[in-house]
Amino acid sequence: MASQLLPLELVDKCVGSRIWVVMKSEKEFSGTLVGFDDYVNMVLEDVTEYEPTGEKIKLQKILLNGNNICMLIPGGDGPSGDA
Repeated sequence: MASQLLPLELVDKCVGSRIWVVMKSEKEFSGTLVGFDDYVNMVLEDVTEYEPTGEKIKLQKILLNGNNICMLIPGGDGPSGDA
């Protein structure tokens, strides 16, 4: 029988490592996942915010609302910038 991995278990395995977060808006963030709750609200530190204009903004720490998250990429470090 194959083992099952639930979504919150996967996010929990990412705590302490880099994660790339794509929001429902055009913004994207990459940073180290510090923690999250049952609503997938996330705290990231050592963050890079990627604006749609191509601008990169460095932030020390950020709280993301889980309701606005579209996609999570464990181990991801943001867009390549080739788009």
